[in-house]
Amino acid sequence: MSGGVDSSAAAALLLEAGHEVAGATMRTWASEECAARGSRSCCGLAGAEDARRVADRLGIRHWVFNFEKEFKEKVMDPFAAEYLRGRTPNPCISCNEHVKFRLFWDRARQLGFEDMASGHYARVGRDPGRGVSWIEEGRDPRKDQSYVLFPLDQELLGHLHLPAGELTKTEIRNFAKVKGLEVWDKEESQEICFVPDDDYGLFLKRRYVGEESAPGVIRMKDGTVLGPHDGYYHYTRGQRRGLGVAWRERLYVLGTDPERNEVVVGTKQEIFAKQCSVRGVHWFLEPDFSRGPVQACVKIRSQHTKAPAALEPAQTPGELRVSFHDAQDAITPGQAAVFYDGPRVLGGGWIEEVFG
Repeated sequence: MSGGVDSSAAAALLLEAGHEVAGATMRTWASEECAARGSRSCCGLAGAEDARRVADRLGIRHWVFNFEKEFKEKVMDPFAAEYLRGRTPNPCISCNEHVKFRLFWDRARQLGFEDMASGHYARVGRDPGRGVSWIEEGRDPRKDQSYVLFPLDQELLGHLHLPAGELTKTEIRNFAKVKGLEVWDKEESQEICFVPDDDYGLFLKRRYVGEESAPGVIRMKDGTVLGPHDGYYHYTRGQRRGLGVAWRERLYVLGTDPERNEVVVGTKQEIFAKQCSVRGVHWFLEPDFSRGPVQACVKIRSQHTKAPAALEPAQTPGELRVSFHDAQDAITPGQAAVFYDGPRVLGGGWIEEVFG
């Protein structure tokens, strides 16, 4: 229970369904910045207090689990390391894989609980005959969060409930209002929890790089230098705002070169690509590749519209090659590629390289 409306409503829905329910809030990043802002949508004390008040209203027990050490090791440090390699990681997926579900479930079992739930807008599909479970898209396409849940394992899925996935956001808010939960109209956070101002570059500079980072240059692919930058880690592939350079047409970040401390930019046409390799693939429902490439729809970031593509094993063991039918905008190393068959998530992995 984060203190938001989704997890609060999920707890109430499970109670209404007849389950014995308790709630817990994870302390992952109790930042002084959160406390200073007094934000109710951040991960500081205010969120935990909202969750406690909801638990009191529902008449259920409430705990706070301290996962700060694990969160730094499994989420924050890898996020920084990937960004400083010139990649664009998705820390929410790493948090779901290592902390928000796995550590939470381990702690819940220690307390004697049989299952766990969250307020994510997704659903769990099950085939008891085969003993297989998978993630499916939530009923509200505008809020669907199936993309960020692709690394969950079978053992955990067998004990997971996602009641919010059966409803729309509007229905969740209305249900919470009827139940008298004061968070029914609480604002949503659009930020990464440990970057409360959504400024990745400043976060990295303060905590991982140091204030005296060396300036570099912004250049075209042909080597033409357009101007300076104050740290390549302030930029990510596909970015078009804040470049601070002039050209005869709009420019986009094509990538960064950490070794040379350079930012490479180009035109809109140059940011499109049709192929990528994907490593670290995790399957819920692994396709049969024995007859050649498999057709699926693929999302390359959380707000991306699924696009048809062919999947096939790459030459590098353990990797897949994804070939889109149509060129896609800003396929980005470090982001996740998630594979769908209709509403079902087949699996997913991490984008390694992008090809023409």
